[in-house]
Amino acid sequence: MFSPADDLELISRAARDAGKIAMRFFGAKNDVWRKHGNSPVSEADYAVDAYLKEVLLKARPDYGWLSEETEDNSDRLQARYLFVVDPIDGTRGFLEGSREWCVSIGIVAGFQPLVGVLECPALGEHFTAVKGGGAFLNGNRLPLLQGDTLKTLTGSRKLNEIMETQMGSRFSVTPFVPSLAYRVAMVAGNKLDGALARPGAHDWDLAAADIILREAGGLLTDLEGKERLYNQPNSGSGSLLASAQGVHKKLIDLAKSGGFLH
Repeated sequence: MFSPADDLELISRAARDAGKIAMRFFGAKNDVWRKHGNSPVSEADYAVDAYLKEVLLKARPDYGWLSEETEDNSDRLQARYLFVVDPIDGTRGFLEGSREWCVSIGIVAGFQPLVGVLECPALGEHFTAVKGGGAFLNGNRLPLLQGDTLKTLTGSRKLNEIMETQMGSRFSVTPFVPSLAYRVAMVAGNKLDGALARPGAHDWDLAAADIILREAGGLLTDLEGKERLYNQPNSGSGSLLASAQGVHKKLIDLAKSGGFLH
């Protein structure tokens, strides 16, 4: 039996090494293929996925596995602990030269995220969290989110326009951030008041970022305020909203008034 602290040490080290692999491809020529929905996948994604699967399952052979770049297997539903991996979250931005991408590794237990790491090597940022132990950026504990105003959002051009109309210069339009995991981490790090995702996100986009946000005092929910359950037969989700607890109701109301889709 391994403790959450043991697991954090394992995935933190693996994420850093995976980030080094990804950086060898960043800004270089990549072979790229198209998946369902015209989403790109690159040789960098496959290289990182192969490395993480080998290293993590060798260390924890009894854990289940769910990754964006590995064919899903229903055996994971019986696993007590589950690795949830996105080798490169934000592949499209990665290929376009954006630095806002990350290696995302979470561990889920009992349908909830237990441990999470986001390694963002192009930004020099390493987020970590263990349930009940707080959230950290580069080894420094993130202060609990205390915000009660919405001044910065990303993930919806329409809602940005609504807020800019309502608040004028008091609202700062934030450019779209391709990586959903990093959008959520930006909220956890108090760089954004809110982040949004339209339907289509999956467990691998969210598990690590979710526990980091929760441990920083934030919430990631659907439009009805329900927290997400992980390791379900269908790993997809509807629209999602991330923010500090004190502003979450406002974000839900704003999303609904702006026609943000379930």
